[in-house]
Amino acid sequence: MFGKYKRLWKKSRLKSSYDAVIIGGGLHGISTAYFLAKNYGMTDVAILEKRYIGFGGAGRNTAIVRANQRTKENLRLYDEGLKLWPKLMQELDFNMLFFNCGNLNLAHSEAGMSALRLQVASAQFHGIQSELVNAKQCKELVPVLDISDRLAFPIFGGMYHPPGGTLRPESVLWGIAKGASQKGVQIHQETEVKSLEIKNNKVVSVKTGDGKKIHTPRVLNAAGGYSALIANMAGIRLPVDVLPIQAMVSQPLKPFLDHVVSSGVYHAYANQSLKGEVVTGSHMDPWPGYTTQVTARYIKHQAEALTELMPCLRGVKFMRTWGGLADMTPDMAPIIDGNHPIDGFYIDCGWGYFGFKSAPVTGKYMAKFMATGKCPEILKPFTMKRFAQHRLSGETASPVNYGPWN
Repeated sequence: MFGKYKRLWKKSRLKSSYDAVIIGGGLHGISTAYFLAKNYGMTDVAILEKRYIGFGGAGRNTAIVRANQRTKENLRLYDEGLKLWPKLMQELDFNMLFFNCGNLNLAHSEAGMSALRLQVASAQFHGIQSELVNAKQCKELVPVLDISDRLAFPIFGGMYHPPGGTLRPESVLWGIAKGASQKGVQIHQETEVKSLEIKNNKVVSVKTGDGKKIHTPRVLNAAGGYSALIANMAGIRLPVDVLPIQAMVSQPLKPFLDHVVSSGVYHAYANQSLKGEVVTGSHMDPWPGYTTQVTARYIKHQAEALTELMPCLRGVKFMRTWGGLADMTPDMAPIIDGNHPIDGFYIDCGWGYFGFKSAPVTGKYMAKFMATGKCPEILKPFTMKRFAQHRLSGETASPVNYGPWN
């Protein structure tokens, strides 16, 4: 009836050697492969994915993009990343359904307003559009918000970030994967990496689950929640804890929510998709684990938080739920490194719940790192050496220690 569909990326035979092997078929791995081929002519690249493209965090997120982080290092990277989305869609000729709806982060105390005031000042200093708004202005932006004193944590105001918005995760994945494949990159799904071979402190090959050895001088570990396991194969212990994170969508509703709304106090955020569904997520589960199951505790929490902030949602039914993994570092900043301590072994992980919004721009610079062997200035603050040097990122007030005691 609809005719024969055409594959977005080619199916190729796994070769015995490549110029570069990327472990992980998520957005960071695919973006790096695309820019290696586009900017540096390195097309002899293989992406090895244990399951299927987008199985991990790239396909299990709520697709929010923004550039309102706290530190100058992150602000610079995320700002460039936010500006890259429209260019990428035009370049790839692929609709990623970018919706520039803006982000509203709520504050529920004077201390919360002071923290947002600092964040807004940092953003404006770096030329990023962001503004402090009071409770009445929050209500004007999102009329369904309850700004009365009925709430357990009344709304004092917020930070409005107009450049932010949402995309469609699968469209982003498919578009960049298609572009990489058209330039000669090979994508191998259901191909698990079982071990790395290292000789004279250099990576020389990877071994797959079916016993095949693939020779390569460059390996990128972009396995998201499983990056620490891949790093262990190289004898590297990453300061990463993996925590489950859950999300859900409601039944379709008439348009009522024009912006992404989030509350750190209520541990809830929500936006309305182009189909009318309310897409909502929460903070991570407070204990490490690799499960992607949704818990009754989370569903109850979301229902209570959302209906308190937006009473109009009472009685609305949740339609779908899902879970993913967040690879968290102690300072809530990523680990981007290479050629240390092993030549040819590169790391791009530890993004926590920020990985989606940072993927293409990080892939662009990661490709430069792998092609030239020299780390770009914009990525240098995220080296793993910062932990040994006690030079942690300022994204969080103090290092976070995850565990069952949280």
